Amino acid sequence: MKSVSGKGMCKALERAGWRLIRISSSHHIYHKDGAARPVPVPVHGNRTLPGKLQRAIMKEAGVTEKDL
Repeated sequence: MKSVSGKGMCKALERAGWRLIRISSSHHIYHKDGAARPVPVPVHGNRTLPGKLQRAIMKEAGVTEKDL
């Protein structure tokens, strides 16, 4: 799987139709109409997301590796 930073994940979510609703400290909170709950994305500069966290965000948001 291609590893991405928090910033990269935010861009992928926005391309998939998610919108930023608020920023709480270093976490960007995204929402999409029809989604069960918001998706938080930790943004710590250009540090890559840990693999398990990246997979969890992708699964919850319905984003595939192709979308990254």
